[in-house]
Amino acid sequence: MQSTQTATRPAGRRIVGGYLALVAALTGYAVASGARRFTETGDSFPGALTSTAEVLGYFTATLAAALCLGSLLYVVVTADPDERGVLDPAAFRAHLLAERLAPVWLIAALVMVPVQAASASGVPVARLVGHGGLGSAIGASEMARGWVAAAVFAAVVTVFLRLTVRWVWHVVLLIPTFIGLIALPVTGNAGQGPDHDYATSAVIVFAAALAVLAGIKVSAVVAAPDAALRRRVLVIEVAAGAAALVYGALLLLMLTGPGALTGSDYGRLGILAAVVLLGMWVTDVVRLRTAGGTGGVLGALAAMLAVATVSAMAIQTAPRLLAHRFTAWDVFLGYELTRPPGVVTLLTVWRFDVLLGITAVALAAGYVIGVIRLRRRGDSWPPGRLVSWLFGCAALLFTTGSGVRAYGSAMFSVHMSEHMALNMFIPVFMVLGAPITLALRALPAAGQDHPPGPREWLLWLVHSPASRFLSHPATAFVLFVGSLYAVYFTPLFDTLVRYHWGHEFMSLHFMITGYLFFWGIIGIDPGPRRLPFIGRLGMLFAVMPFHAFFGIATMTMTSVLGGTFYRNLDLPWLSSLIDDQHLGGAIAWGSSELPVIVVVVALVVQWSRQDRRTAVRTDRHADAKYDDDLDAYNAMLRKLSETRG
Repeated sequence: MQSTQTATRPAGRRIVGGYLALVAALTGYAVASGARRFTETGDSFPGALTSTAEVLGYFTATLAAALCLGSLLYVVVTADPDERGVLDPAAFRAHLLAERLAPVWLIAALVMVPVQAASASGVPVARLVGHGGLGSAIGASEMARGWVAAAVFAAVVTVFLRLTVRWVWHVVLLIPTFIGLIALPVTGNAGQGPDHDYATSAVIVFAAALAVLAGIKVSAVVAAPDAALRRRVLVIEVAAGAAALVYGALLLLMLTGPGALTGSDYGRLGILAAVVLLGMWVTDVVRLRTAGGTGGVLGALAAMLAVATVSAMAIQTAPRLLAHRFTAWDVFLGYELTRPPGVVTLLTVWRFDVLLGITAVALAAGYVIGVIRLRRRGDSWPPGRLVSWLFGCAALLFTTGSGVRAYGSAMFSVHMSEHMALNMFIPVFMVLGAPITLALRALPAAGQDHPPGPREWLLWLVHSPASRFLSHPATAFVLFVGSLYAVYFTPLFDTLVRYHWGHEFMSLHFMITGYLFFWGIIGIDPGPRRLPFIGRLGMLFAVMPFHAFFGIATMTMTSVLGGTFYRNLDLPWLSSLIDDQHLGGAIAWGSSELPVIVVVVALVVQWSRQDRRTAVRTDRHADAKYDDDLDAYNAMLRKLSETRG
């Protein structure tokens, strides 16, 4: 281990030197561009110091967050923990990288809050802070509020990385790291103007893919993986590079518009980032095919250059937004809904979700591949589970991409239909698909003297304390019921309904809480400690009064939930917001019955099958003239004799 650390020190110094060179280049760009990017938008120039600090702070915080995310993922996919779950020395080096960079991310994010607010206000940061206008300036700047969110999640990651070196908590920490990383991209150019629903979903994938690419490459330099792990690392780099290229190209085309790709700093920087990413991806593909190394310091520096270029783009206003005359549709939806909802419009008005829609397709494809693998091996898989899973994926694709999502982002009633489908309908069919059982049967086990693979990761995660806590019947019940009231009956809904990232967050949240709840009731997969069948039935029916009360409360309220957003949107064909809300409450109350019927039928079938298996086992014992009590007594005597011997 000492020799490995000695060998990686020069590489680490070269990476730090590369960072300083990129800082110098960005400083030169900020000074050379001067007030140009502010005068293009008609904003006041906040001064050279604030303008330069914005560029450098954005790059430093983004790079630190990216390296934290990539390092955590590197630990997850390469670690070989001991029986207590503690990391091995090689993975611990990547852990140390994340542990040391998390405070850098936190400090940079905190510094960027006043810097971003000052830049948006057009005044130097010293004047803004000195005159006491910081609070109102933060409230007026979406990106400044994004930095606040990033700082909060960076603080969580910083604290927990100091407290644990166990594998499972690195998996858990991927979630706050990911959220803190995307807090800025979703509040920037991608979250504004026409088609910002497409752009927001795309930038989430792009930011995560670029962060994984940069973080994995730097972690590979620091941790120096052996030959057995290099291919695994390269596969992740190739996949992340492909995602970054595809989604980055989509974003660049959406945000530049015709003619601006080569005629603006934003477009030229985008071309540079694309060239760097394409070069890295081609190189990684060649290395993967020839079993080469992971790219070393040169690959890490190239990834950091891509992050620096994207950071320089992020602090500018995209050309398409400069040339476009905004309407209320553009600001609040990103598209127009000129007709009221109906059967035809809900089926034909599609806004394909490039995040959740692609996820649905990937989940369906992965499941089918698993089933095919089992059948080629000569094993069977119940067709009902396959149909159930594919139906759930198709429902997810339809709910998040059809007119249900398009109108659900604009109307409370349709949004509530979307909510109920994601929370109570789709999870039921996905749980009945038993994806964990399929994965455990289809994935190969890591052989002796081989690092743990996906099958081992899944087993560790399913039996981890975090999974046991989240899937516990009491926890799942509280999350399932409590989140309904926490989202809609607090100011949180006013924020989430305003932004497309808020709709994505709600969709993921309600799907996950629904899956956890129904996993404990009708789940086939191993995992939570389940109640007896009568207890599960009781917990299912215990949910119904809470949903009924929510529906009735929503139907009788005189204030409009998310009223600021809906009034600003001002749909021309929607005469009454309160009537639409009352309709949404009725949908929430009435639409929960069908999923409950499906769950009750599934639960009764599982109950009868278990009783049948118990009866068959009892009959076999009786036919063989077994005496269970005598068998247990004899087994106890044998154990006692072995102990004494």
